[in-house]
Amino acid sequence: MSSELPTEAQIRECLKAVNDPEIGRSLIDLGMVGTVKIEGGTRVVVGIRLPTPAYPRRERIAESIRAVVAARVGAVETVDVEFTSQVIGKESGGTLGLDVKNVIAVGSGKGGVGKSTVSASLAVGLQLAGARVGLMDADIYGPSIPHLFGVQGRPRIVEERSPEGQVIQRMDPIDAGGVKIMSIGFLVGADEPVIVRGPILHRTIEQFLRQTAWGPLDYLIIDLPPGTGDIALTLSQLLGLAGAVVVCTPQQLALLDAVKAINMFRKVKIPVLGIVENMTGDIFGRGGARTKAAEMGVPFLGEIPIDAQIRVNGDAGQIRAAFAEGAASRGPLLNICEQTAIQIAKSLLDTPRMPTLEIL
Repeated sequence: MSSELPTEAQIRECLKAVNDPEIGRSLIDLGMVGTVKIEGGTRVVVGIRLPTPAYPRRERIAESIRAVVAARVGAVETVDVEFTSQVIGKESGGTLGLDVKNVIAVGSGKGGVGKSTVSASLAVGLQLAGARVGLMDADIYGPSIPHLFGVQGRPRIVEERSPEGQVIQRMDPIDAGGVKIMSIGFLVGADEPVIVRGPILHRTIEQFLRQTAWGPLDYLIIDLPPGTGDIALTLSQLLGLAGAVVVCTPQQLALLDAVKAINMFRKVKIPVLGIVENMTGDIFGRGGARTKAAEMGVPFLGEIPIDAQIRVNGDAGQIRAAFAEGAASRGPLLNICEQTAIQIAKSLLDTPRMPTLEIL
């Protein structure tokens, strides 16, 4: 080991040996290494740019960098790693012109498996991580997102100006602690049924997307109706979705329908980001979704143990309480949010280098 003072070129060269623990490729190849500074000749500061603020266990990167620099570069006494993040995305606005980096559909093969709870939890978890998040309730017949967040009211109409100078009226989504929400539940009475046919359903979904003032978003979560209806096809025609999350419970009956949902997404060319096993525990069993994910070659995003408190929080319109410090559900839910975000990043990093990210 040389005792000469380190150079930036030496540091960058040795960082080629450090792989991203989630993506499995060199940090240099992925374009994740930002600034490299050498202070006082013996202190190295490495800037790492993460592709999502919901990056899981980022300290593993720091540990690997410190180990490699200590082993290969002499005279270095301290290595500090500074993280920034900027969401990379598929730019999913499609034909609608939305300023949305990633649209995530959340679906299930059948009702009653907690799909809306997972949709709401994804939105909250990604927003808590620092992302800009919207949540659209596309379950037109049974909207439950407003209740889970404890929000109500009719969206106000705002005016925006198009690039051509035209004045456009849009609905301002309801703000729920930083998550922008749109649901037909805001437009009809709580006990009023929504009775629409297929073509009207298609137009309603398109209007919710096009006529809502979403603004710039990193993630737009869309809570689909249960089953394998045609809303997924509608979305695939309107948007370039980042992918779909499939929710199921562990027992075989639910898994049969989850398989149908996965195959539906594949037929309409929507990437499957992975499976979430909800209500894991003694009543429904454990591990069925993990096994099925392996059989079908899709990622397993994690499990949510059956917990009465999650139900209590949802009934009370306090879904955010599931993320409170000390809550049993906090760890599993954060893990699912992180795994979903990293699956999107992986799918976008197939090219040799990450798109250039602005250092924040």
